[in-house]
Amino acid sequence: MTVWKTSMRNFLAHKGRMALSAVAVLLSVAFVSGTLVFTDTMNTTFDKLFAVSSADVSVTPAKAETEDTPQNGVPLSLPAATLERVRAADGVESAEGAVVSMNVTVVDGDNDNVGATSGAPTLAGNWTENDLRSMEITGGHAPRGPTETMVDSDTADKHGLEIGDELRTIAQTGDFTARIVGIATFTVTNPGAAVVYFDTATAQRELLGGPDRFSQFNVTAAAGVSDARLKANVSAALGDSYKVRTAKESADEGREGIDEFMGVIKYAMLGFAGIAFLVGIFLIINTFSMLVAQRTREIGLMRAIGSSRRQVNRSVLVEALLLGVVGSVLGVAAGVGIAVGLMKLMSSVGMNLSTDDLTVKATTPAVGLVLGVVVTVLAAYLPARRAGKVSPMAALRDAGTPADGRAGRIRGVLGLVLTGAGAAALVTAAGADKASAGALMLGVGVVLSLIGFVVIGPLLAGVVVRVLSTVLLRAFGPVGRLAERNALRNPRRTGATGAALMIGLALVACLSVVGSSMVASATGELDKSVGADFIVQGNQRIVPQAERAMLDTPGLAHVTRYKMLDATLTSPDGQKDDDGVTATDPTYAQDLRRPTTAGSLADAFGTDAMAVGSEYAAAHGVRVGDTLSVAFEGGQTAKLEVAAITDDDTAIDQGARYLSIATMTKYLPADRVPPNTIMFAKAADGAADQAYTALKRALDPYPQYQVADQTDYKQELKDQIGQLLNMVYGLLALAIVVAVLGVVNTLALSVVERTREIGLMRAIGLSRRQLRRMIRMESVVIALFGALLGLGLGLGWGATAQKLLALEGLNVLDIPWPTIIAVFVGSAFVGLFAALVPAFRAGRMNVLNAIATE
Repeated sequence: MTVWKTSMRNFLAHKGRMALSAVAVLLSVAFVSGTLVFTDTMNTTFDKLFAVSSADVSVTPAKAETEDTPQNGVPLSLPAATLERVRAADGVESAEGAVVSMNVTVVDGDNDNVGATSGAPTLAGNWTENDLRSMEITGGHAPRGPTETMVDSDTADKHGLEIGDELRTIAQTGDFTARIVGIATFTVTNPGAAVVYFDTATAQRELLGGPDRFSQFNVTAAAGVSDARLKANVSAALGDSYKVRTAKESADEGREGIDEFMGVIKYAMLGFAGIAFLVGIFLIINTFSMLVAQRTREIGLMRAIGSSRRQVNRSVLVEALLLGVVGSVLGVAAGVGIAVGLMKLMSSVGMNLSTDDLTVKATTPAVGLVLGVVVTVLAAYLPARRAGKVSPMAALRDAGTPADGRAGRIRGVLGLVLTGAGAAALVTAAGADKASAGALMLGVGVVLSLIGFVVIGPLLAGVVVRVLSTVLLRAFGPVGRLAERNALRNPRRTGATGAALMIGLALVACLSVVGSSMVASATGELDKSVGADFIVQGNQRIVPQAERAMLDTPGLAHVTRYKMLDATLTSPDGQKDDDGVTATDPTYAQDLRRPTTAGSLADAFGTDAMAVGSEYAAAHGVRVGDTLSVAFEGGQTAKLEVAAITDDDTAIDQGARYLSIATMTKYLPADRVPPNTIMFAKAADGAADQAYTALKRALDPYPQYQVADQTDYKQELKDQIGQLLNMVYGLLALAIVVAVLGVVNTLALSVVERTREIGLMRAIGLSRRQLRRMIRMESVVIALFGALLGLGLGLGWGATAQKLLALEGLNVLDIPWPTIIAVFVGSAFVGLFAALVPAFRAGRMNVLNAIATE
């Protein structure tokens, strides 16, 4: 009980000094809790939607999957006549046919895409009784003819659509227009999908390519009949040619894709939260180390009157426990706020999430509390252990905490060994022949080098801080030398403070190098390999009407079609491979200059010929002149001669197996031919600008596709990688904020520790302005020390990662020096910002009171 009272007294006595550490715990726990609440809420939203919208039993084609991406772009369908067999099955109350397609684009009168912008699909189909499970008509009426359509209210609100407006729907089977006659509103949360409805006949004709077809049957069970019993009855009536699922099975299947997507988001965000926790550990260690040092006399008195080492140790750990509990409780509450903020952010980009579905599972606060408390207590263990070692007599003589030279030497040797092992692992990764093996060694190298730098930080501080001081501080005379001495006074503290900033900046530097190298490699590969003037692609495959518009564009020397086919290859050694093939026009050899290791790519576009990649050829012993068996899905099996082996040392079309479109049409029925994944074009001589303008005009009615020349394509690639990096930097900002709090806390506690010294310096003539400058300089040099370590580590990690990317064809190492320099300079401003409050407080000290401080 005495230990508890002592710890509580000390905690409350130093509550101001504990505040920043508590904020670090709060931020880290809040990010973890917010991530869990956000992902759980997303799962709840989709679970409700799937549960409500799923029919008691659904019947779909046997090969139908959750994602509507058949090879030929037209949804798989069922014959309408089969519906009567379903209705006749025992236990069926009612059954209806539904048409659903996700392979559509809907545009308004201004030719703007009204689909979701969040990545959610655009759904088109017929209005059915089953839709009433999750929607209700709140304006107008359901479509009744070929010129009428109905949209969901979220899409209408987002794009300013009203009853009477005209929409054009672009499907694989053609374009058609209809006027809005109704608005339907979701009765559950709509995660962001755009939904348009048509009458059944129009949906069948325009979305499925003909009458008397349905995408699925929705079956309702009679009273007293379970879903499982109904499924068995319907399956017995239809046989094995169809896929029959209960409502639960349909919901589970729909949830699988969502769970995979949410898992990526969840673990990525938790990873960044872990980085923030790691940075927070240094802050907590520094805080308790300094508090222990400042209470040396107090601890000595406790030992002198009978307190054991265990009691002193336990007293410090109880303080850490209090800090962890307070920070974690506040963090869990803040996490709910972060989750709500993320939901609002997602809503602003088109994914609607209602706070009515806010889900806080019991495990979330438990995880937050346990994680925050355990991390805090573990971080405080070393300072607590050090407190227990304080000698009563040494403390009473104000000798301070014991200096352990042997421990420092062991620490130095251990740090050098870990750093050397990390460097060796990075070198091994850079020389790896396979990306998988290299990635493992890269991970080992990153972890070992990071730990090594943390351990050896105090030794590095003595060297790096002196160098930085010589360059930056000596020009400020005595004040600069005082700042240098203060930074070097406790190398362990300086090392830990700098290490906190080092972690975040190392990741920033590494990712900057990787991103810049990817852009440089890809643009270099484009310059070297791409001969086409224009590239056309989009989020969906290119519909035939857009293909015709491109083929009819004036000023083009040629247009190249590019189709990806589902097919199974059988090599001469009898091994099967179902990665598919690529069918394209002979002009592709001009549009993409693929080097070959054997044969000529142009020959591969002859009849009954093909090309394979060098890796496939090496794995299966394939040579030019060999014959491969190619079984086209939905078509015949062909015997094709290998006319070329392309070099897979590239980032473009690595591993592609080419054949001509003429060969494809010989073995694949017309209704199974897939639309183009991408198309290329070459301008006629001297007509590049005119052809570019004409091509953009020709494809203007199809806003889902982008026309890009090589300059546009490079910029788009750069923008995409830049957006990804900015998102990652935003998440890493949490760790950097915690690191800044660490610098603030270190300086604040250092000012308290040096109160008497500051009073004496003021007494002999140091002005308030000089004092504040000294503290700011100390902060800047500590921040720059951490930045140098972090940027150095990050550059090493990034260069190694680029060597692994080179195995995938990204061969250019590009170091973004402007970014690196900006981060280094920014670190100096971080140091200045962190010193504002401590410097202000130091400047306001009363000189006499400071001198009289014990």
